[in-house]
Amino acid sequence: MDAYAVADADPVAAVLAWLADHPKVQEVLGGPGRVSGAREAPWPHLRVALGPGGNLGDLTWLTQPEVSLELYGDPGGWPGPAAMSRILKVCALAAKELPEHAPPHGQPVVSHVQPSGVLLESPLENGQPRWVMGLLISLHPTPETP
Repeated sequence: MDAYAVADADPVAAVLAWLADHPKVQEVLGGPGRVSGAREAPWPHLRVALGPGGNLGDLTWLTQPEVSLELYGDPGGWPGPAAMSRILKVCALAAKELPEHAPPHGQPVVSHVQPSGVLLESPLENGQPRWVMGLLISLHPTPETP
């Protein structure tokens, strides 16, 4: 195995691609095109980014970086807190299904997904609703095939 393959095992790309195509996520967010790596309309919108925590082990095979799920509501203040909490939990539950499926060619193998803490309501300065939670993603590079 390439000793540097662990550097290419991108947890954000794996989770983002999975959630963007997940039917329950699309349903709860109101349609496709509402999951990305940016804070952007249409609202509500899920941003998937690298989180501040995790464990990179010894950087040889299995790592457990943190991925942040950030759910943004409309700048006008909707949906409300109960709906935002539910939407984010549905997205986290969908992410937990990722280890049950084979990765696309060249993508890392995700073996486990678990919350790294709690759901946190963290509105932006302008009052736009934002809820955040972290997921620890256990993954390793795809083994080389002959």
